[in-house]
Amino acid sequence: MSAPERMPAPEGPFPPTEEMLSEPVPQEEQERGKAELRAAWKTPEGWRYWSAVNNTEVGVWYALTAFAFMLIAGLLALAIRVQLAFPDSQFLDADRFNQFFTMHGSAMMFLFAVPMFEAISILLLPAFLGARDMPFPRLSAYGYWCFLIGGIFVLGSLLFDAGPKAGWFMYPPLATKEEGIGPDVWLLGLSFIEVASIAAAVELIVGALKCRPPGMRVNIMPLYAWYVLVVGGMILFAFPPLIAGDFLFELERSFDWPFFDPTRGGDPVLWQHLFWIFGHPEVYIVFLPSIAIAAMIVPTVARRPIVGYSWIVLSAVGTGFLSFGLWVHHMFTTGLPQMSLAFFSAASEAVVIPTGIQLFAFVATLMVGRVKMSLPMLWIAGALAIFVAGGLTGVMLALVPFNWQVHDTYFIVAHLHYTLFGGMVFPVIAGVYYFFPFFRKKLLSERLGRWCFWLVFTGFNVTFLPMHMTGLMGMPRRIFTYPESSGWGWLNLISSVGAFIVAAGFAVFLYDLLRPKHRQPQIPRNPWGAGTLEFSHDVPEEAWGVRSIPHVTTRYPLWEQDRIVERMDAGHYYLPNAPDRKRETIVTSVIDGKPLYVQEVTGPTWITILAAVFTGGAFIFPTFHIYTPAIVCGAFAIVCVLWWLWTSTARPPKNDMREAGLGLRLPTYASGPNAVGWWAIWITMLGDATAFASLVFGYFFYWTARPDFPPPDAAHPEGLWAALTAALLVLAWAAIVTARETNGRGHQGVARGSIALAICAAAGGAGSAWLAVADLSPTSHVYPAMLWALMVWLVAHVAAGVVMQGYCLAGSLFGKLTHKYDADLRNVTLFWHFIALKALVVGAILGLAPMVLS
Repeated sequence: MSAPERMPAPEGPFPPTEEMLSEPVPQEEQERGKAELRAAWKTPEGWRYWSAVNNTEVGVWYALTAFAFMLIAGLLALAIRVQLAFPDSQFLDADRFNQFFTMHGSAMMFLFAVPMFEAISILLLPAFLGARDMPFPRLSAYGYWCFLIGGIFVLGSLLFDAGPKAGWFMYPPLATKEEGIGPDVWLLGLSFIEVASIAAAVELIVGALKCRPPGMRVNIMPLYAWYVLVVGGMILFAFPPLIAGDFLFELERSFDWPFFDPTRGGDPVLWQHLFWIFGHPEVYIVFLPSIAIAAMIVPTVARRPIVGYSWIVLSAVGTGFLSFGLWVHHMFTTGLPQMSLAFFSAASEAVVIPTGIQLFAFVATLMVGRVKMSLPMLWIAGALAIFVAGGLTGVMLALVPFNWQVHDTYFIVAHLHYTLFGGMVFPVIAGVYYFFPFFRKKLLSERLGRWCFWLVFTGFNVTFLPMHMTGLMGMPRRIFTYPESSGWGWLNLISSVGAFIVAAGFAVFLYDLLRPKHRQPQIPRNPWGAGTLEFSHDVPEEAWGVRSIPHVTTRYPLWEQDRIVERMDAGHYYLPNAPDRKRETIVTSVIDGKPLYVQEVTGPTWITILAAVFTGGAFIFPTFHIYTPAIVCGAFAIVCVLWWLWTSTARPPKNDMREAGLGLRLPTYASGPNAVGWWAIWITMLGDATAFASLVFGYFFYWTARPDFPPPDAAHPEGLWAALTAALLVLAWAAIVTARETNGRGHQGVARGSIALAICAAAGGAGSAWLAVADLSPTSHVYPAMLWALMVWLVAHVAAGVVMQGYCLAGSLFGKLTHKYDADLRNVTLFWHFIALKALVVGAILGLAPMVLS
C-alpha cells in the first residue's frame, strides 16, 4: 500500500531572533495590515449584532446574563429573609417559600457561579494568551444561547407557581413523588444548561492547551490559564455524574422505572452519591476561578512576580483532585460504614493543605512586594478574610461527631455562604473592578466601589455570622416559619437586616456598572501597571484581539520583554494581516508552544441561535410530557449542527501554506492530534465516558447495597443478543478504523465501502442491544430498569455515531473529505474508540454479569 500523504510541516525560522524583531515594518504595510484585520474582524451592526460570535461579545452577554440571574436569586433570598425575620410570619406560604429557597440555591449554583466563571474565561482567556479568539467561537455562542433559554425557562417557572420545591439537591423520594412539573423543570431545564457548561469547558480547555502564543510553554503561561485547565477538567468529570443521575431520575418520573423506589429494589442513596460526586467538586469549581482572579491581581498590586508559581499550580491541581474524594462528607448521616466515615473525614481535612499553600503564596507575594493598595485589592482582602472563616468551619464539619450535631441546621447555611461569598462573590467583584478597563475601556468609580465594599462586607457578616449561633441553637434549614418560643427570633431579625445592607451594596455596584461613562476621558492603556498580556489591549477598542500575535518567553511579558507592546502594535509579530479577509489565529503545540498551523476562526452566524432554540425544544417539551415535538426539535437541532459543521469546519483550504510573519510559513489545515477539533472530541468523550461510568457505578451500587439485586426469580437479558451487540459494534469500530487508514492511502472507494459497512454493523448492533432486553419489564424492578437504562444510553450514542459516519461518507462523496484533508474521519474514528469500549462493557453486563450474579 502507498504511504499516507501528509500535510506540509511549518517552514522558516523559529524562534525569531532579536535582529528579526528589530527590523522596522514599513508604515504602508502596517496600515494595510490594520485595514485587512479590521475588515475581517468587523463586529456586525444593527440587528445583525446578535449574530456575533466573538469572544468579546459572547463573553459580555454571558457575564451580564449570569449577573442578572444572580440578582433575581438575590431577590428571592430577600423574600426568604423577610419571611424569617419574625416568628410565625405569613409573608410567604410554605409552598412558595419552598419554591423560592429551591430556586435561590439552584440559580446561584447553576445560573451564576459556574456560568460566571465560564463567561469571564471566554472573555479574558484569549487576551491572557495573546490569541485572536477562542478556537470554536460558534460553540461559545451556541452555549450562551442554550444558557439564556434554559435560565429563562427555569426561573420563569416561578411566575406560574410551578417551580421545583424539593431543594437544590432534589433528594428522592421527596422529589420523585412531588406532583406537578417542578422537578421536571429542574431536571430537564438544568440538564439543558449543563450542555452549555460542558461546551464552554471543552472550548476553554482546548483554548488553554492549543491557542497559546508561539513560545509560551506550559510552565510560563498565566496562572489564570492553569486554573482554567484545572476547573475545566473538574467540570468535565463532575457534571457527567449529575447528568447520569438526571437521566435515571427523569426515567423514573416519566416512565416509572424505579431507580429510587425501595419497594421495587431502588435506593434513594444512589441519587445522593451521584449528586454529591458533582456537588462537592462544584464548590471548588466555584472557588478556584476566583483564586485565579486573585492570582492575577496580587502580583500587579505587589508590583512583582507571584511567589511560588510552581507550588500554586501543583496546589490547584491537588485541590481539584482531592475535591473528588470528599463527596461523602455530605452523607455522614445516611448510615455509612465507620471505615467510610473515617476515610472521608480525613480526606475532607486534607484538602486544607493545597488550599492553604495557595493563600500563603499570595500573602508571601504581598509581603515581599511594594504593595499599592487599590480597589480590586480591597475586595481580595475581604475575600481572604471571609473565606478563611468559612474554611475553618469547614474543618469543623469534616469531623464526624460535629457534623452529626449540626447536620441540616443553619450552621451549614452560614458555612456555605462564608465559603461561597468569600471564595467566589468577593473575588469576582474584585475582577470586575480590575478588568473593567480591559473590556469597556473605562474605569469604575473608586468612591462608589469603596461604598459598595463596606456595605457588602458589613451586611454579609451581619447576615451570616449570627446564623452559626442560630444553627447551634437547633434551627433546622428549609423551614418556612418557627414559633416565638424557640428563641431564634432576634437572631433571625439581625440576619434579615444584614441581608438588606448587602442588597444596598449591590445596588451601588449595579448603579456604578450601568451609569453612563461617555464623559470619562480616555483611560491609560495599562491603568494598574499589570505585567500580563491582557493589558496590551487597544484603546480605543479594536475587534481583532491583538494587532499581531507575540512571541512570548516570560511569565510577565509586559514587565520582562522589552518593547513587546510597541512591536505588537507595529505588526512585528505573527499574523499581522488578513489578506483573504478571514478570521485566523495560530495553533501551537501543547507543551512547548511551537507554532503548528493557522486556524481559520468562524465568523458571525444565526445558525447557533437556531440550534440552541431547537435544542431547547428537545429538552423543554418533555417537561410537559409532550414527546413528538421534542423529537422533531431534536432532529432539527442535529440538522442545524450538521449544516454548521459542513459549511464552516475542516474544509479543504485554498492554499496549503500561509505566510505567518517573521519568515515563518505555516500550514492552513491539520487533522489528528495536531487539530483543535480532535482535542475537542477527545475531551468531550472523557466527560461522556464519566457519565457512562456513573451508570455502571449505579449497577454495581445496587448489586452491593441491595440483597434483592437481582431478584431470585428475575428474568435476564438474552446472552446471544448481548454477544451479538458487542460483536457488531466492535465490527463497526474496526470498519471505521479501516476507512481512516485506507482513505489516508488514497483508496477512497475502499474507505467508502468500509464506512458503509460500519453504518450497517452499527445499526445491527443497536438492534441487537434492544432485542437483548426487549422481554424485560423496566417498571417491575430496578434490575431490569438498570439494564434498559444502559441499553438506551448505548443505543443513543450508537445513533450519534451513525450520523457521524454518514457525515463522513457524504463528505467523501462530495469532496469535503479527501485522502489529504481527513480531519472529520479522524475525529469520528476517535469517537468510535469510545463507543467500542462502551459496547464491550454493556455486552459484558448484559451477557456475562447475570451468570456471576446468579
